[in-house]
Amino acid sequence: QVQLVESGGGLVQAGGSLTLSCAASGSIFRINSMGWYRQCPGKQRELVATITIISGASGVSANYADSVKGRFTVSRENTEKKVFLQMNSLKPEDTGVYYCNMRGIQGGSLLRFESWGQGTQVTVSS
Repeated sequence: QVQLVESGGGLVQAGGSLTLSCAASGSIFRINSMGWYRQCPGKQRELVATITIISGASGVSANYADSVKGRFTVSRENTEKKVFLQMNSLKPEDTGVYYCNMRGIQGGSLLRFESWGQGTQVTVSS
């Protein structure tokens, strides 16, 4: 079973920055995609930024929500099964619970998996 643990959330003023981290534990044969979703107050969970691993260690494709393009950057440390979200120029509307997500193939069983972190709160004050 693949488990995800997030860290790095907190309270920041508008215009500030935060970096979220997510580390996976458990046996993983291959990671197909990794990234971040968020649930803002009164809204459904939405995609923030994801990385799709296309081929081996060199082929990746990043996808961002329009609302965060140019401000957020998703990156990974695939060998250590980690994904990061650098958030700059934060706005009050970025406030929400941020969830790490990972999809891939488990080690051993070679079954597909999709795992979610427990969520980390990001609050941006105006």
